[in-house]
Amino acid sequence: MLAIRLVSGSVRPDTLVLPVRPGGPDSPAVLVPTAAPSVADDVRAEAEALLPAARLTGAAGEVREHLRPGATPQRLWLLGAGAGDEQDWRVAGAALARAAKDETQITIELPDDAGTALRGLAEGLLLGSYRFRLTDAGTRPSLAGVDLLVTDPEALADTLAAARTTAEMTALARDLTNTPSSTKHPEWFADQVAAAVSGRPGLHLRVREPRELAAEGFGGILAVGGGSARGPRLVELDWHPAGARTHVVLVGKGITFDTGGISIKPVPAMKLMRKDMAGAAAVVAATLGAAALGLPVRVTTLAPLAENMVSGSAFRPGDIIRHYGGLTSESTNSDAEGRLVLADAMAYAVRELKPDLLVDLATLTGANAVALGKRHAALYSENDDLAADLLAAITSAGERAWRMPLADDYAEYLASDIADLHSSPAQGAGSVVAALFLREFTGELRDRWAHLDMSAPSWSDDVHGELVKGATGWGVRGLLRWLGTLG
Repeated sequence: MLAIRLVSGSVRPDTLVLPVRPGGPDSPAVLVPTAAPSVADDVRAEAEALLPAARLTGAAGEVREHLRPGATPQRLWLLGAGAGDEQDWRVAGAALARAAKDETQITIELPDDAGTALRGLAEGLLLGSYRFRLTDAGTRPSLAGVDLLVTDPEALADTLAAARTTAEMTALARDLTNTPSSTKHPEWFADQVAAAVSGRPGLHLRVREPRELAAEGFGGILAVGGGSARGPRLVELDWHPAGARTHVVLVGKGITFDTGGISIKPVPAMKLMRKDMAGAAAVVAATLGAAALGLPVRVTTLAPLAENMVSGSAFRPGDIIRHYGGLTSESTNSDAEGRLVLADAMAYAVRELKPDLLVDLATLTGANAVALGKRHAALYSENDDLAADLLAAITSAGERAWRMPLADDYAEYLASDIADLHSSPAQGAGSVVAALFLREFTGELRDRWAHLDMSAPSWSDDVHGELVKGATGWGVRGLLRWLGTLG
C-alpha cells in the first residue's frame, strides 16, 4: 500500500503538488493557503500565473502537470480541492493517485486546517491507488511514497493513522469480494478471517462448521449451503474492549457464489455473483478496523457463509426451512437465499448475544438498484435516531445511502399457508419485502435494528472518485465512522 508520511520544515522535492480552489463565479482558480509553504515566492507566483492558462476551475479532482526542466521542483502539479470539505479532498487524492501513477515520490502542501484535508486526501490517495490483479503482467503503478507537508506532524499523526486503517480495511473488503469464486468458498473465507485476526489482540474468533450448524439449528444456512460440495460456515468475530458500554452486532450476508440454486439465474445475472458476500466482507473488515483503532465499543460480527449451488442436495422451491430459534419459512424461489442465512444469524444474535444495536448489511436485492441507482444503499429502520446516525456517518465517510420505508402495506405478503412466513413472495416492492422478512427475526431488537441493502454500491463498473472498477468495499468506511461515535 502507498506509503504516506507527514513532514515539516524545509524540503526540496522533485515533484510538488499545490492545491487550488475555485476563485469565484467569474474568477480563475486560486492557490489554497498552505500551512508550511515549501517553495520560494517565485514558484508560487509561477503557479498562480499558470492557473488561468491551464483553465483550472478548482473543482475537486482536477489535475494539471507543469514541467520545469533544470529547476526545483522539476514538476509542479496543481490539484483541485473543490470546496475543501472532506469528500472533495478524498476525490482530489484519488484523482492525484491516478494522474501521478508514473511518479515515484511526490510532496503535497496541505492547508492551514489540515485535519479535514488530511483525512480525505489520505483516504483518497490510498483508495484511488488500489488495484486487484491475479497476474503481474501489465504496467504497475510506480508511485510509492507521498509526503504531506504540514506545520505539526505529531498533532496529525492520529488522523493519518485513522485514514490509513480505514483504507486498509476497505482494501481488505475489496480483496475478499474481488476474489474469484473458483478460489473463494465458505471455508476459504473463514480462513482469511482467521489469518487477519492472527496477531491482533482483543479479538476472538469462532467458526461453526456444518456439524455444529446442524446441532444448533441453523436451518437457513444449511439449506442454502446444502447444494454445494463446499459446506457452509458461520463466522463469529468479537471485539470486546475493557469498559465498553455499548454492544453492537453486525451481520453480513456471505454467499460466496450465487447460481440462484434450482431457481437458476440467467447468465448475465450470474457473472458477478462472486460479489454476493460483500456484506460479510464489510462487517468483518469494520470489526478488524474497530480493533485496530481501539474503538471503545464492543462489536460482534456474524458472517453466515454459504455457496448457493445446483445439485441433487440443493434445497427446492416450496421447501420449509426451520431457522435458528424455531421460526419456519416457505421458500418458493431458491434465488432469494440471502435472507435465509441472515435470518439465522439475526435470530442467534437476538437470542444469545442480546446486543444494544443490530445492523445487517447485505447484497440482498436487485430492486435496490432499480430504486436508487448504482451508488446508494437502501437503509431500513424503525428507529429514527439510529437511521439518522447511520446516514450521517455514511455520508461523512464519503459513502451514500438513502432511507426507505418499512411499509407495513406489504407485510401481508409474508403470510404462508404451511409455515410461519413466506420468504420469497412475488408481490410487493422487492427490497421492502425482503427487509420486512428480516424484521421478523429481530425480536425485542426490532426498534434497535437497521438493515442496509447494499447490492448496488458494492460494485463499481467504472472509475469514479475514490472508487475503481470492481468491488468498492462499501460499508467499511461508514460503519467505522458510526462505531467511532458509540464510545
